[in-house]
Amino acid sequence: MLKRLYREYGYVIFLLFLVVSLFDMRIGMIAIICMVAPILFSLFGKGRYWCGNYCPRGNFYEHVVSKISPNKKVPKFLKSLGFRIAMILLVFFNFGVGMYQNWGNLSGIGLVFYRIIVITSLVGIVLAFFYRPRTWCQFCPMGTIASYIARVRGRDNELAVTNSCVACGLCEKACPMELSPKEQKGDKVTSTDCILCKKCVYVCPKKSITEK
Repeated sequence: MLKRLYREYGYVIFLLFLVVSLFDMRIGMIAIICMVAPILFSLFGKGRYWCGNYCPRGNFYEHVVSKISPNKKVPKFLKSLGFRIAMILLVFFNFGVGMYQNWGNLSGIGLVFYRIIVITSLVGIVLAFFYRPRTWCQFCPMGTIASYIARVRGRDNELAVTNSCVACGLCEKACPMELSPKEQKGDKVTSTDCILCKKCVYVCPKKSITEK
């Protein structure tokens, strides 16, 4: 029940963070949760589960930004390895410089977190006007790191496709990450960019997709 409510209204936490932090920038340091949690989930074999189920910003894209998004395909270069690595380097460079300049100043450190969240969120919103609501999630630095940890560590809760699949394509259309059960090895959806939101499970008319 609580998880269902969170998945519907988790974006409220994101909005509260943006507003409340303005009154005390130290609150901005809470954003470290969204940097550490994806890594921890991935290290414990959950892949990008955080991204599809607990990330407040992802929830914001899913339930708010989706209302103004044309839901068009994301350009391939935004999902390319080179672009994703460049985003990791860019964000972490700015984060590192900000932390160095404000070390010992809690408000300054909070501002570093807050500024990164605001800027990257605005980038995600602008891109959502042209492509899918979760376009940012395609190259989110923390999501990318979690994805590659999952590739090395392995993921325990993969989705599986049974032989009742009729290749109707509804799962691919519903997937916010533009994945498809056709991209599978054996009977498993093995892409480590799967955020396990289960949208594909819900739309499958044959109930062919299940969680292992």
